[in-house]
Amino acid sequence: MRGVGLRVAEAACRIANVNASEMIGNLPEATVDGLEVVLNDLPQRLPVWMLNRPREIVTGQIRHAIGGDLETARRDDMNLMRMIRSYKGVRHERGQKVRGQRTRSNGRTGMAAGVLKKAAKEAAASKEGAAGSKESAATPAAAAAAPAAPAAAPPKKGA
Repeated sequence: MRGVGLRVAEAACRIANVNASEMIGNLPEATVDGLEVVLNDLPQRLPVWMLNRPREIVTGQIRHAIGGDLETARRDDMNLMRMIRSYKGVRHERGQKVRGQRTRSNGRTGMAAGVLKKAAKEAAASKEGAAGSKESAATPAAAAAAPAAPAAAPPKKGA
């Protein structure tokens, strides 16, 4: 369950007096309901440093988000950062790393990175050559009507 890790689950089992190594399917329904009540009441029973939302930005409440509420809260936090144009919000918008990691060599997305192999280069070159020959054969009149390329500029003196 999202929002309930090992430490929180162990603490909830201790509060509800349940064996932490027991599978939840083997527990009686009353015990499962007791665990659910404990999980909903975590902010009052656990120290603040164990909660995933120790202080809400908007309301200032102390709470522990579980499941879909956690995803909604995280999405709202990112939207708020984007809206106020904070550094983290801008990084989220651009899809770049947010927490200070280096980006020169890692985290490259959306473009080809690395060295092309010789066979891939040859295949790309032959594909371009075939496409170029089709275009020139298809429009000989357009090639004749196109203006000639300008002459190269003379070299600079002293260079």
